[in-house]
Amino acid sequence: MRYFGLYVLLCSALSAAESYNIEIFRVFGPEHPGQYKHPASITQLANGDLYIAYYGGTGEYGDDTAVYGARLGAGENHWSPPTVIADTPDRGEGNPVVWQAPDGRVWLFYVNRYGETWSNARVKVKISDDGAQSWSDSFMLNFEEGTMVRGQPIVLNNGDYLLPMYHETGADRERTGPSTCSYFMRYDPVTKKWSETNRITSPMGNLQAQVVQLTDSYLIAYLRRGGDFLPTERGYMLRAESRDGGYCWSDAVETAFKNPNSAIDFIKLNNGHLLLVYNDNMNERTPLTVAISVDGDKSYPHRRHIAGGDNTFAYPYAIQTADDTIHIVYTTNNRTTIMHAVFDEYAIIGQPPEL
Repeated sequence: MRYFGLYVLLCSALSAAESYNIEIFRVFGPEHPGQYKHPASITQLANGDLYIAYYGGTGEYGDDTAVYGARLGAGENHWSPPTVIADTPDRGEGNPVVWQAPDGRVWLFYVNRYGETWSNARVKVKISDDGAQSWSDSFMLNFEEGTMVRGQPIVLNNGDYLLPMYHETGADRERTGPSTCSYFMRYDPVTKKWSETNRITSPMGNLQAQVVQLTDSYLIAYLRRGGDFLPTERGYMLRAESRDGGYCWSDAVETAFKNPNSAIDFIKLNNGHLLLVYNDNMNERTPLTVAISVDGDKSYPHRRHIAGGDNTFAYPYAIQTADDTIHIVYTTNNRTTIMHAVFDEYAIIGQPPEL
């Protein structure tokens, strides 16, 4: 029994040490259809599979772009070859968000561009009731020109779904207009009706809000700043909040987090801690940093770069699976490659599980 006890203790210690690791895998690169791959989203399906959706083609504004999907089966080591799951003839696709709801239905939200810039876009939807094996015909979620989607929905405490949306303005591909703003669409799974919240505004504009719910009434969102991509000393992430369960939202204000006009993600972990992933830079999309709050958004003392160097690491999208593992997908190598980071919370906060 003595040796057995020592063996168990050693195995537990090894597991704790391994929990500090961040494993990063290359999912797809230029060898798959479409040189351009950006951005990607990920969800865990009810059977344990992981499913990725991204859009690809000749470039960001190519009319040949389509939405692709791929699967990593539970217990498997290789993703399935990407296949087209949404494609509108002669119009560009963008920003797919794939998400499985509590009832098992898989939603695919994506952008359909009707003009020269994203300010001419609308959001379309497909659904799957067989675990993303097949997809419905597409339907329009919002007919307003300039409507965009990028972040995953959350399930509110009352059972409603809250989907981040934004309205992009301006005719310049290298900047968004100051009237660019964020909002949410709310879905009642009983009535199957969508409704809109108010718009979140800020002086330079904002987009791509990511949201968590802390109490029945209190929600917070972190947002990408708007504007251009020129060098700046005022490149900060924004923050907004709701005090009535997500129906009405405050204006967005600057935070201390740097933001080079790039996407971020923000999720609540299974234990209630908050995870923010972003580019810790005002002007470049490097490094890619994960920060964790263990006190309900009051502070983020636990931070770690998960990718860095002379490259770009963009559009992070984070989930936590049923086994508490954190998965983040992002793009790199000039938007030709999708990467997949896998780790647990202890890799960031530096506290091993209790032995």
